[in-house]
Amino acid sequence: MATSQSTVAENVAVLQEHVERAAARAGRKVSDVTVVGVSKGFPAERIREAFESGIRHFGENRVQEWESKAPIVEALAATWHMVGHLQRNKATRAIRLFHTIDSLDSLPLAEKLSQAAGEGRRLPVLIEVRLDPTVTKTGCEPAELSRLVEGVLLMPRLELRGLMTVPELTADPQQARPVFRRLREMRDIISRQFHCELPELSMGMSRDFEIAIEEGATQVRIGTALFGARHTR
Repeated sequence: MATSQSTVAENVAVLQEHVERAAARAGRKVSDVTVVGVSKGFPAERIREAFESGIRHFGENRVQEWESKAPIVEALAATWHMVGHLQRNKATRAIRLFHTIDSLDSLPLAEKLSQAAGEGRRLPVLIEVRLDPTVTKTGCEPAELSRLVEGVLLMPRLELRGLMTVPELTADPQQARPVFRRLREMRDIISRQFHCELPELSMGMSRDFEIAIEEGATQVRIGTALFGARHTR
């Protein structure tokens, strides 16, 4: 979708068209889908360009990288998402930097985040579910999901909003469809089991976000299609 010659504004316009078409195919409203611009590896100036083009949610993978960029753009009226693996020893720093943690994957991390959140705050979180072991070593195993959900729901400083997953990167994006469908089904089962609303499904990236939207994604994490190709670091 994005090319090295495309501007961020042009990419946002094309991206919105694809989101609208995917939502229409699924009989959904485009307002049901939030684009989270994943700015890993891109300078803060590109975040500002995307904000000026209408993007209001941004995700970062690493606490340290975001610490260097946040002072430049923190005044923007945007929502900052932690979407990468979060180590427990960085939980306190992450709490100060991000509005939501979208990659919660263990009870010890949940406990650390709850402690760091402090009185009077409810930190929104998503549980990352590891549905494809070939992709990442992080994420909650499906067999452990109920136990983690139960624990998080008992922590008044955390607000469980839904689930997140990362599928395998394949030549055919359609191969991700069963993964997205399974995450939606797991969310529905968990919602019924614990009688709780879990409105968010964070799934789908630049290659497969349209399929994710068709399968119920409410958040799509877009890097390349928004900012262009990343330089190898």
